[in-house]
Amino acid sequence: MATAVWTGTLSFGLVTLPVRLYPATQPKDVRFHLYDREGRRIRYQRVVEAEGDPSADRQEFPRADRTDEDADRVREERVATKGPVETPVAWDDVVRGVETDEGELVTVPREELERIRPERSRSIDIQDFVELEQIDPVYLDKSYYAIPMTPEATKPYVLLHHAMREAGRIGIGRFVLRTKPHLVAIRPMEKVLAVETMFFGDEVRDPADLAHDLDGVEVDERELDLAVTLIETLKTEWDPDAYADTYREELLRMLAERTPMKRAAEEPAPAGGSAVEELMAALKESVAAAKRDRTGKKAAG
Repeated sequence: MATAVWTGTLSFGLVTLPVRLYPATQPKDVRFHLYDREGRRIRYQRVVEAEGDPSADRQEFPRADRTDEDADRVREERVATKGPVETPVAWDDVVRGVETDEGELVTVPREELERIRPERSRSIDIQDFVELEQIDPVYLDKSYYAIPMTPEATKPYVLLHHAMREAGRIGIGRFVLRTKPHLVAIRPMEKVLAVETMFFGDEVRDPADLAHDLDGVEVDERELDLAVTLIETLKTEWDPDAYADTYREELLRMLAERTPMKRAAEEPAPAGGSAVEELMAALKESVAAAKRDRTGKKAAG
């Protein structure tokens, strides 16, 4: 059963209806944990470098290209070469910080972040209605289903759904999910209303900054006709079930065929047994020694 990520009201004009937001998608990626070769779980720890250049891994891998694997490899190489020693850090000693373009560090105390953090929204207020075709899909982020909470909310919910489909418009509003403000698009699907979180305008890159040499390229008419013909040959109706994640299917098949490994057992007790066994052995030896000593004394007397 899906769990609602937000409960509140959806408002347009003077109409308010209580809804719950449920994630519309369910990623099925295979999530791996890290273990050593004996099956013991590896966990990460907050550490601080005691010495050395903390920006070494950032210089080797630019921010946009750096991955967790890159960072792990750099740390392993530092340990192997007896590089900077990393020491654990208590949570109370951790502060948030941002590096400027000049490489300077600006930190903000947790209390100040809490003071300006937006409060959780209790309502999504539709501010405008626009045509869906005007919104490029690049602005859409995550999808949710808005489901009415009460029987009384069903009628205005269906009314809004039908009215938006009839008008060919979607609603634009704002709300705070958890601690992050979101711009959202409310659009009618076949039976329910979907709420799409969106990127703000300044979060979407201008492609002109990346592709500089496209305007002057001329296309031959015959080449264009041939390309259109190819597209027409391959066109079909959209069927999401026709496309599968073949990598995930192969990965699951491989995991199903593998024999689960035995976890590392506890280390066996040292040779000679436990402390109790050692004590018993010592007592028995003492008793035997005492008997030998007594027998020797009787023979001597």
